Amino acid sequence: MTSSTYQGSKNNTLRADSQAVGLPDPIRWENGEVAIIDQTLLPMEEKFLRSRNYRDVCEWIESLRIRGAPAIGIAAAYAAALAAFEFESHGEIDEKLKGALKEINDTRPTAVNIRNILSRLGRLDIRGESVGNAFVEEAHRILSEEIDSCKKIGRFGLELVPEHAVILTHCHTGGLATGGYGTALGMIRAAQEAGKNVKVFADETRPLLQGARLTAWELKKLGIDFRLIVDSASGITMKKFKVDLVVVGADRIASNGDTANKIGTYNLSVLCKEHKIPFYIAAPSSSFDLSAKSGEDIPIEERNPDEVTHFRDCRSAPENISVYAPAFDVSPAENIAAFITEKGIIRPPFVGNIAKTIGR
Repeated sequence: MTSSTYQGSKNNTLRADSQAVGLPDPIRWENGEVAIIDQTLLPMEEKFLRSRNYRDVCEWIESLRIRGAPAIGIAAAYAAALAAFEFESHGEIDEKLKGALKEINDTRPTAVNIRNILSRLGRLDIRGESVGNAFVEEAHRILSEEIDSCKKIGRFGLELVPEHAVILTHCHTGGLATGGYGTALGMIRAAQEAGKNVKVFADETRPLLQGARLTAWELKKLGIDFRLIVDSASGITMKKFKVDLVVVGADRIASNGDTANKIGTYNLSVLCKEHKIPFYIAAPSSSFDLSAKSGEDIPIEERNPDEVTHFRDCRSAPENISVYAPAFDVSPAENIAAFITEKGIIRPPFVGNIAKTIGR
């Protein structure tokens, strides 16, 4: 995969070329519109959605048609550009555009990438320029940086992967979730590309089966040896198959190392502690929130109960029951062996080491 570069104006085409490994680009900018692959339809159908309306991109983020902290950050940047074009903003971020940016920011409360990226756009010097063009150019840079960051994460992570490695992962952290390469899955991918003998166990990841639908789909396309397991089989899998390490992604990381990630991640961190297996977080610096002192400061999104009582249109639970449906949980810093970032590996003590590596 090659890194993307900005090519010019509103009407340029930018894509993170994944075709070399048989994967479709998860997000692209083509002739003034955003195109994403609809992740809710995978693995049965590979369908692209396209729009010039930022509200559609907001709906795609909210409905998980595009998901993964880095990917929704990229989508938010392109949505901001579409909003700026719609309101014909020039030279400044006016009140209408501020309202649209708030709509974009509110789509997913837990992942910090959206907030960080919109803040980055707000700091641009756009005097005398089309705000839309400035935002598009910056969105292209963000996409390129996320892909490059993931490749660096993979290279740094190689030292943590044995030559013959059994790895367990949770949810989906591949190219679809990051713009083109992957964080935790990118680390696994880099190990395979380096010639290491990698065997992977992928949790199905209830309730929306991102592991079963997306991780399995991507691992199969990449030709990586894997087995799919139900979430509740993680413990026996660690014991029976002598898992060497668990690596997952992150949606928000507090300054002390507490980490919010897909629901079920906390369970894995506890199991790793019990089985004395290193539990790693692979995430770009854009997923760190140094303003959050601990996991207590991270908002946890709760999803529609139908995601638990149904799968797509099929009901799997009785009607009229109470449901608790958090999308994320927080793994405490003491359960984490290290963070793998594009700036290097961060080891305990995390307080201080995170700020030193990521930068304030």
